[in-house]
Amino acid sequence: MMVSRRLWVHFACLCFISFYGMYLLYKEYEEITIRRMQQLQNLKHRPDRFTVIVREIPLCIEHEARDCCVDHFFSKHYPNTYYSYQMVYNTDYLDELVKQTKSLARKIEDLRETSIAKKSKSKLSLFDFSQQKTSKVALLEEKLHALCHKIHQLQCKDMLNKKELPVAFVTFKSRSNAAVAAQLQQHSHPLLWVTELAPEPRDISWRNLRVSYRVVPLYRLGVLIVASLLTVFFAIPVTAVQGIAKYEKLKKWFPPAMAVQLIPGLNSIVTGYLPSVVLKGFIYVVPFAMFAMAKVAGCVARSKEEIKACNMVFYFLVGNVFFVSVLSGSLLDTIGNFISHPKAIPSQLATAVTAQADFFVTYILTDGLSGFSLEVLQPGLLIWDTLKSCCTLDHRRVKSPYLYSLPYFRIIPFVCLSILIGMVYAVVAPLLLPFLIVYFCLGYVVYINQIQDMYAITYETCGQYWPYIHHYILLAIILMQITMIGLFGLKLKPAASISTIPLLLSTLMFNEYCKMRFLPYFHHYSLKDAAENDEFDEKCGVLEFHYENAINAYCPPSLLPVSFAASESSSTPLVSS
Repeated sequence: MMVSRRLWVHFACLCFISFYGMYLLYKEYEEITIRRMQQLQNLKHRPDRFTVIVREIPLCIEHEARDCCVDHFFSKHYPNTYYSYQMVYNTDYLDELVKQTKSLARKIEDLRETSIAKKSKSKLSLFDFSQQKTSKVALLEEKLHALCHKIHQLQCKDMLNKKELPVAFVTFKSRSNAAVAAQLQQHSHPLLWVTELAPEPRDISWRNLRVSYRVVPLYRLGVLIVASLLTVFFAIPVTAVQGIAKYEKLKKWFPPAMAVQLIPGLNSIVTGYLPSVVLKGFIYVVPFAMFAMAKVAGCVARSKEEIKACNMVFYFLVGNVFFVSVLSGSLLDTIGNFISHPKAIPSQLATAVTAQADFFVTYILTDGLSGFSLEVLQPGLLIWDTLKSCCTLDHRRVKSPYLYSLPYFRIIPFVCLSILIGMVYAVVAPLLLPFLIVYFCLGYVVYINQIQDMYAITYETCGQYWPYIHHYILLAIILMQITMIGLFGLKLKPAASISTIPLLLSTLMFNEYCKMRFLPYFHHYSLKDAAENDEFDEKCGVLEFHYENAINAYCPPSLLPVSFAASESSSTPLVSS
C-alpha cells in the first residue's frame, strides 16, 4: 500500500509548533515573572507584607481564651520582631445587626427626602402630613439608636471573647520576619499554629475563616466530587446537542426531524449553527455554578476562590465541550469500543478530531459573535440593575454606577479552550486558524475596553493567574501531540508516530523545568527582596509607620465602630463606620 511522504511535512509542522510554542511560553513566563516582581516592589508598603495569618490556635486553659495564647507564643519565639495581633471572631449575629442598622438608616433618609419633596411641591400647609412623617422618623431613629447601642455592647472585649475563632492576623516589625514566619513550621504538631502570608485586606474571605483548618480538605474533596458529577452528568445534554449536528443519525433517532427538509435552508441552520448556540446557552451558567462551589472550599482569599473556580471551569469545558463534542459527534456508535480498547485512544481521537473540524469553526464564530457582544452589552447586569431600581425605594443606589471585578473564572477558561482547539487543529485542519485569529483580535479589543472602563479592581492579582494559563496551554500542546500520534498511526506512518513520543516527553520535561524555574516566585515572598525593602524603609524612617498601620487594616468589618448621627440633613449619613 502506497503511503504519502507528505505526512513528514505535518510532522515537521508539529515539531515547529511545539518548540516555538514552548519558546513563547518560556519568554512569556519570564516576562510576567519580572513584571510581578516589579509590581510587588511597587506594592511593598501593603499591610500583607508585614502580616501572617495564623490558624488552629490552641485554647489557653488558664484564661479560657486564645488571644493571650497568641501574644505569649509570638512574644516568646519572636521577641524582637513580633509587633501585635488581631483575633478573628464569629460575628454572624453582629453582621446581621449592622445590615439592619444600615437598612434603617436608608429608610430614615428616604422618609426625610420624601417629606422635603412634598413640602417643595406644595406651598399649602402640610402640618398633619409633616407631623406624621416626623413621628415615624423619630420612631425609626429611636430604633436605630437602640441597634447602635446593642452593636457597641457586642463589640466590647468580654462579649467578643465568647466568639473567638482559632484564627488571628499577626503583624511583625519587618517584611523579612513576616516572610520567615509564614514559611516556617511553628510547632512540632503540624496542625497547630499553621501560618501563611496574609492576603491583602480587601481580598480576605471572612466567611471561610470560620472553617476549621482541619476540615478544609473535606470541604475541598466535597467540592471536587460535586464538580466531577456536574461534569459527568452535563455530558448528557451536550451529547444530545451534538446529535443534532449529524442529520442522518438525527433522522434515525427522531423521525419527525425529517420535516426540517421541507423548509429550504433550515437544514443547514439546524445542523450547523443551532448546536453551537444551544451548547453556548447550556454552558453559560456553568462558571457561576463552579464559582459558588469554590466559595465553600475553605479558601481564605477571594482570589484563591476565583482561581479554583477557573480550574474547575476549564476542565469542565475540556471534558464537555471538546471531548464529548468530538466523541458524541463522530464516534457515537463506537463508544463501547473506545472504552474496551484503551490502547487505540490516540487513533480514535485522531479520527474523531478530524471529523469535527466544521463544528469547532462554528463554535469559535458563535463564541466570538455572541460572547463578545454579550460582554460589551452586559445584559445580565442591566436586567439586574433594572429590577433593583423597580423594587427599591433607595434612589441613591440607582444613581451610583454598578462596578464589579473582572470575572477571571468566566473569561480565562473560555479563552484557553479556544487556544486548545486552535492548537489541536493547527496541524490537522489549519483552515480553522484564521477564524481563531479574528476571534483573538476581537477579544483583545473588547477586553481592553472592559478592563479599562467597565470593571473595578477589587484586589491585585500580581500575575498569579499566569501559571495556570501556562499549564492550560501546555495541556493543549500535549493533546495536539497525542492526536498526531494517532493520526500518523492511521496513515500507516509508524516512524512518525514513534518520533512524536520524544517530542511529547520533551514537552513534559519543559513543564517540570518551568515549575522549578518560575513557580516559586508566585508562591513565596523572597527573603532577599523583603530584607532590602526593610533596609531602605529603615533608612528613610518609615518602617515603623508601615507596620503600625498594618495591624489596623485587618480589623474585621463588623468590629469597626458604628456611630449614630441624628441629623436632619439628608446629605449626612446616619450611620458611619
